[in-house]
Amino acid sequence: MKELEPFIRDIPDFPKPGIVFKDITPLLKDPGAFKRTMEILKDKAEALKPDLILSIESRGFLFGGALAYMIDKGQIVARKPGKLPYKADQVSYDLEYGSNTLELHVDAIGKDQRVLIVDDLLATGGTAAACGQLVRKQGGLVAGYSFVVELAFIGGRKKLEPDPVSS
Repeated sequence: MKELEPFIRDIPDFPKPGIVFKDITPLLKDPGAFKRTMEILKDKAEALKPDLILSIESRGFLFGGALAYMIDKGQIVARKPGKLPYKADQVSYDLEYGSNTLELHVDAIGKDQRVLIVDDLLATGGTAAACGQLVRKQGGLVAGYSFVVELAFIGGRKKLEPDPVSS
């Protein structure tokens, strides 16, 4: 939403030259902007009727945890390798400036549970698509994807469709 754009700061050449990092800390710092962001995410999430919120490490935790609380759903977390204490499923993927791997506890999702995947930013779609793979591997259904910021010019949404995507 245009009203929240002033709370997203561009940081050029971070973490590498040529990358423009979208800094959400001004949005988090302003209680009105954060509240409005969460209200928008809540409205969109409720329409998708998820059973669980899957938050992506690490900035996705900030929004996914608050959203799970607001809509009274459980939260599960996708983390980098070695961060989860129990057995985990794993998937590797490419992102806009390298590659990465995410893990999800093997018992995180029950058969046919509807999972909303939440992160702060959609760029290439690789991270979110990897989480979608983890959801399906465990027998869950992707209810949709929800982001605070989308870099539409990169086209990551295409990797996630036909599942619902909101930003």
